[in-house]
Amino acid sequence: MEHHQQQDRAGAHPDHVALIQAQWRRERPDLDVSPLAVIGRLHRLADRLTAELTLVYQRYGLSEGEFDVLAALRRAGAPYERAPGELAAHTMVTTGAMTKRIDRLERSGLVTRRPAEDDRRGRVVALTDAGLRLIDEAFTAHLRNEHRLLAHLAPDEAAALQALLTAWHRRLDGPAAPGPGPTAVGPAQSDL
Repeated sequence: MEHHQQQDRAGAHPDHVALIQAQWRRERPDLDVSPLAVIGRLHRLADRLTAELTLVYQRYGLSEGEFDVLAALRRAGAPYERAPGELAAHTMVTTGAMTKRIDRLERSGLVTRRPAEDDRRGRVVALTDAGLRLIDEAFTAHLRNEHRLLAHLAPDEAAALQALLTAWHRRLDGPAAPGPGPTAVGPAQSDL
């Protein structure tokens, strides 16, 4: 009966998450597995979106992390530079991971490192002319790809989804947010 209810609500056959929910309801009827309907689908959608987005980055010879670094430098505005710590904050990765990304980008001639003018121990990472050209091309393709992915939603659906996700994100990040905190969150995404 549950199979038919899920089919009627969705207007199609049950998806993978609905089947998993049905299995858990059968095996653990004492538990409310309704969160799987949202969390499970978001998780699967995030994996799918990441796969679709990384295809574009790869066309430009970039990993997702390298794209994030170049995008953070480009968003900084002229002269397109930031300290490595700032880059780590703007891409939400550890400084160790940032160092590896910068090393690869520097070897590719897309960024340079120099001493900071106000701190002899500090460094500054900047886009090269080649890096600026590449991120402008890659970001243009990235946005075309995101528009393509969102085209599966009507404009009012996309707006409603944006509002819901924004509200949920704010509540999770709020000062009284319940739960184990940011250390339990999965891989961080950049704030493109």
